[in-house]
Amino acid sequence: MKNKFLASVFTFFTLFIYSQSYDFKTIIDLDATDVISQDNTGTCWSFSTSSFLESEIIRLTGQKIDLSEMYNVRHTYLNKSWNYVMRQGKTQFSQGGLAHDVINSISEHGFVPNDLYTGLTNGNKKHNHSKLVDTLKKTLDRYIKEPKTYNWKKETNEILDTYLGNNIESFDYNGTKYTPLSFMRKAQIDPKNYVTITSFSHKPYHTNFILNIPDNFSNGTFFNVKLDELVHIVNNALKEGFTVELDCDVSEKTFSSKHGLAIISEDGVNIEDALVNVSKEKEITQEFRQQEFENYNTTDDHLMHITGLLKDQNGTTYYKVKNSWGTNPKRVSNGGYIYMSEAYLKLKTISIMLNKKALPKKILKILRKAQTF
Repeated sequence: MKNKFLASVFTFFTLFIYSQSYDFKTIIDLDATDVISQDNTGTCWSFSTSSFLESEIIRLTGQKIDLSEMYNVRHTYLNKSWNYVMRQGKTQFSQGGLAHDVINSISEHGFVPNDLYTGLTNGNKKHNHSKLVDTLKKTLDRYIKEPKTYNWKKETNEILDTYLGNNIESFDYNGTKYTPLSFMRKAQIDPKNYVTITSFSHKPYHTNFILNIPDNFSNGTFFNVKLDELVHIVNNALKEGFTVELDCDVSEKTFSSKHGLAIISEDGVNIEDALVNVSKEKEITQEFRQQEFENYNTTDDHLMHITGLLKDQNGTTYYKVKNSWGTNPKRVSNGGYIYMSEAYLKLKTISIMLNKKALPKKILKILRKAQTF
């Protein structure tokens, strides 16, 4: 009888814990610029990384500067075009990209304020790159078929001028003349300070490797760590005042911009209820994470920006993640932010990018030993 009584108490206690509506307490909330929309484009990689860099500028200088997402998109399309032509069309050509593509772009071309390069032409109020990408691809395919007939570099630049606007080589900002590179230095951003980190078991830990995902057209390298180290790195960065760039899978039904929530519910849990009331989540292991990556349940879907940390009434950790799907309350909650559980982060993260100075000392030492500096 005693055992039955204890079992009943445990069941009641468990049901009580996991039948409450979410009540979040902010633990860390770092400075970030306003949530905006990427509109009808696949350029979340530029919106999120630009937001990340804007937070870095605030941290370093105290200034809020709205960076142009489309300036770096323009230069990245040129890099994609080169890659596509040199591989003779035997690779993906799409709107997608990764955080390191923005770092590659600013390393060579710097960055500019958004009001000087909006990427909106011909009176357009919203971004739409469907025709842009189709036009670029047709031009490149035509060159690949008849390489002696067309000047693809000239034509590609003309297409980008038409759809995004002419390139900027110098500009005035608050009474001072800058080039995009000198403006980047003025904002105290050094592209060499940033590192991309992942966690997969098919490659040795604490080494660099090229992650074979469709959008890694530039063959960027990732520093590989264990899953618990990845979580520790994110938590340490936030604690030290550094925000984190995030590449993750958002295809799960338990990722909901409408509810402003991302969780990994246990099997059998009603999803609609779990998005409203606290529910038990799966335990995420390195093995399960690897399995979901290799069977394509975890894919490279979307990039966002981690700016804070919260806890619910049961002490579960969530991350405050800035999205780029706008702030329309009919479509999104939390002002355009997603509250992402630690379980979701552990399972669905493809990679993170952050300032090397935000790394825990032990990881930084290992990274230096791996000669990544």
